[in-house]
Amino acid sequence: MGLYSFILSTPFGLLLATLVIIGVLKFVSVVRHVYFYWRGKGVPYFPNSPRSLVTSWKIYLRRMSFTDYNHFIYNYFPDAKYYGRMEMGTPAVFVRDPELIKDVLVKEFEHFHDHRAFLDERLDPLFGKNIFALRGDRWKEMRNTLSPTFTASKMKIMFDLVSKCSSEFVNYLVDHPELCVEVETKQIFRRYTTDVIATAAFGISVNSMKDQNNEFYMRGIETSKSFSGPLALFKFMFMLAYPRFAKLLGMMGFVPPSTSEFFKRIVGETIRTREEQGIVRPDMIHLLMQVQDKDGSSNYKMTLDDIVAQAFIFFFAGFETSSILMCFVAHELAVNPDIQNRLREEVQQHLAEGNEISYESLSKMTYMDMVISETLRKYPPAITTDRLCTKSYELPPSKPGYKSLIVESNSVMMIPVFALHRDPKYYPNPDKFDPERFSEENKDNIVPYTYLPFGLGPRKCIGNRFALMETKILVAHLLQKFILKRTEKTVEPVVFDKKEFNPQPEGGFWIGLEKRETS
Repeated sequence: MGLYSFILSTPFGLLLATLVIIGVLKFVSVVRHVYFYWRGKGVPYFPNSPRSLVTSWKIYLRRMSFTDYNHFIYNYFPDAKYYGRMEMGTPAVFVRDPELIKDVLVKEFEHFHDHRAFLDERLDPLFGKNIFALRGDRWKEMRNTLSPTFTASKMKIMFDLVSKCSSEFVNYLVDHPELCVEVETKQIFRRYTTDVIATAAFGISVNSMKDQNNEFYMRGIETSKSFSGPLALFKFMFMLAYPRFAKLLGMMGFVPPSTSEFFKRIVGETIRTREEQGIVRPDMIHLLMQVQDKDGSSNYKMTLDDIVAQAFIFFFAGFETSSILMCFVAHELAVNPDIQNRLREEVQQHLAEGNEISYESLSKMTYMDMVISETLRKYPPAITTDRLCTKSYELPPSKPGYKSLIVESNSVMMIPVFALHRDPKYYPNPDKFDPERFSEENKDNIVPYTYLPFGLGPRKCIGNRFALMETKILVAHLLQKFILKRTEKTVEPVVFDKKEFNPQPEGGFWIGLEKRETS
């Protein structure tokens, strides 16, 4: 006791004891908040029971895929419009009801206009400053700036650039039949999307099939690796749960510094060349340059980092998300030859002169739309989407006999996209690949706000029209030259990889490409 009395009698000892007590009280406060926040709210809530905690830990231990976990929590309260849970220490409302989803995404947008943030833009400008992460007025200004890039008229202008990339890509496969016997499509489609984004966003011509190790492609691979594996999962969860602590630790973002420097150099050189030579190109960088040159207090001053961040997220979304969509389309066509044959017939019917695919002919391919829509239904790019409550909002009772809920500011609204797309109440026989769900006769039967592959409302994915165009062009060119076939490595039905955030099959996307005899 004498030693303790001595320590506490010194200024340092007193300070240390005070800090320990504050730390313990803070820890107790956090634990109490996590475990007791939803009690007494009068709404169903996901309990912190041993069973639920064990299920959650299966994600970290790679014993359960994110898609399976999403289904598990979606079906925990099958009759509730929503329920409460803690999402990495933050109160979250898991919204299941389509009408409430409409309110969150569209009708009451002023209450839910931001995404949850977990990256400080000073630590990771590429992710912290891109349009997905921006908030409030800065997001609104950036959205207004970028929107003209993705209008129908701009899509038409960029069509030829994308089509050229697609033709070169498919012709390379035609000329190298040894690659087609058994092909892992993610590896090759990433090369195609690299070429597309390089030309459409950066104005740089790249052929990633011929130049296998070009820097654009290698930077995409490097960034993708930053998002995979147990360490990346832990880092992501830690930064979500403790953003301030992560900042204090100097925990950097997900993009390697060398990749950040590469994109900053490329964009800087592109801007400099265009300004010096008076080059005007209808792409994203040109639009951002125009905003950068504007004066006036009403406009946020665009910096080079802002421009680089938008160009980078466009690149990364195309490299990863769009390529995975193409992989799933190719997979379903390979395992459903009747659907493949019908789609090929439609492509052949709408070819322009010289067997070319034009923007107008592509827009007339209604069965193509059905196939892509069903692929996005069965394999949405993101398992969930979120909205941050920016000012308090009252939700009606979740179930009869329950209270209404005041959603507090900084709570998170979670929308279970994948689970909605696989709910038999909305999509009978949901595991079946059936493009007829989206035919003219049937698409009106789809319950609004149960189909959300790109989100909905003002924060809907801004690049969805471009992603659909580049996917359709590739599929059309592939079907002209090849028959897509399953191989011994093709896994059907798909078993989702437990190591990946978004739906991807274990073992990869394997199909065979058999060259067609064409006259």
